Amino acid sequence: MAVNIAQASDSPQIAAQLQQQALKQVWENIQPDSCPYSYNFHMHTMYSDGQLKPKDLIDQAIAIGLKGLAITDHHTISGYQIAQDWLEHCQQESPSTPVPHLWAGVEITADLLGTEVHILGYAFDPEHPSLQSYLQGKAPQQSEAQAAAVIVALHQAGGLAVLAHPQRYRRSADELIPVAAQLGIDGVETYYAYNNPEPWQPSPNQTKQVKRLSATFNLFNTCGTDTHGLNLLRRI
Repeated sequence: MAVNIAQASDSPQIAAQLQQQALKQVWENIQPDSCPYSYNFHMHTMYSDGQLKPKDLIDQAIAIGLKGLAITDHHTISGYQIAQDWLEHCQQESPSTPVPHLWAGVEITADLLGTEVHILGYAFDPEHPSLQSYLQGKAPQQSEAQAAAVIVALHQAGGLAVLAHPQRYRRSADELIPVAAQLGIDGVETYYAYNNPEPWQPSPNQTKQVKRLSATFNLFNTCGTDTHGLNLLRRI
């Protein structure tokens, strides 16, 4: 990009805009095999319901050779903040070693069509007031839990909103994605391994259905392992 993200760190709004632009460029080129060896936009640390320490997660991401990733702990960015500090430390200690880009991320429980869903937020300003009530380590309640409110809060913070694993809910993706699109969601987690296969690969039938819907509503396609265990190459 023309402007270095680090150079804009004194302006959170500009930095968030640059982070968002960079992420959109990546998502425009996401393929079925982008995850888990090039990009991974869904993973958890011990700061929510995962097992990995943030430092270990970053060490593993570097070892895998990831180009970019996002830690999406539930309702907290504590793991992301520690990981970001450690990533900067690794870069300083070994400037010649390639390191991945880490985007701000979070997973927020929301209500969509009376169904509990998970909305992934990316590339937002972690300090923005609109998001603070969603980063307290617990699921939002009442009006704040509505999908529309979550999406608006993420957008106000300069971020992007994605419907996580759209084929895992009580209502079908055919029901949920059109409504989410009307509410302004930016993307869907198209490439997802629903049955935790070894090795990781996106589930073909679900991928086909979700990709059809994302194309219909002009949404970004994203990918992620949804790692909760100790291996970034698998879900559990």
